[in-house]
Amino acid sequence: MFLRILGFSRYLVLIAIVATFVGAVALMLFESVLVVKVVAGLILNPDVSPSNAKLLAVGLIEAVDIFLIAIAMYMMSLSLYKLFVDERLPLPRWLKVNDLEDLKANLVSIVITVLAVLFLRVAVAWEGGTDILALGAALALVIASLTFFLANKPMRQE
Repeated sequence: MFLRILGFSRYLVLIAIVATFVGAVALMLFESVLVVKVVAGLILNPDVSPSNAKLLAVGLIEAVDIFLIAIAMYMMSLSLYKLFVDERLPLPRWLKVNDLEDLKANLVSIVITVLAVLFLRVAVAWEGGTDILALGAALALVIASLTFFLANKPMRQE
C-alpha cells in the first residue's frame, strides 16, 4: 500500500509541470505582444535617429532575453514530464533528457546564453558613463564556471 502511494506521488510533479508550462506560454505571449507594439509604433511613428535605433535595439535584445527565459521554462516543463510522468514523450534530439543531470545541463546552457544577452543589452545601452568592465568580468567568471560544469559533466557520470 505504502509503495503504491509513493509510486503515485511522482504525479505531484504535475504541479511544477503545469506551472512552468503556463508560465512559459504567458511569458511568450506577453513578450510577443510587446514586440508587436514596438514594431507597430515604429511603423506608425517612424522617427529615425541614432538614439531611437539604440532604444529599439535594447528593447529587442530584452525581448530575446525574456524569450530565452520562457524557452528555459518550457524545456523544464517538457523534461520534468518525460522524467516523472511518461518517458515516451517525443522530444527533439537536442533536448534529450534521461535524468536530472541532463535537465541541469540544458538549463545551464540557457543560463549561459541569458547572461551573454544580459551583457549585450547593457553594452548596447552603454553611454560611457558607468563602468561595464566589472559587470563583464563578473559575468565572464560565472559563464566560465558554468562552462566548466558542462565540460566536466561526462566525468561525473562515469
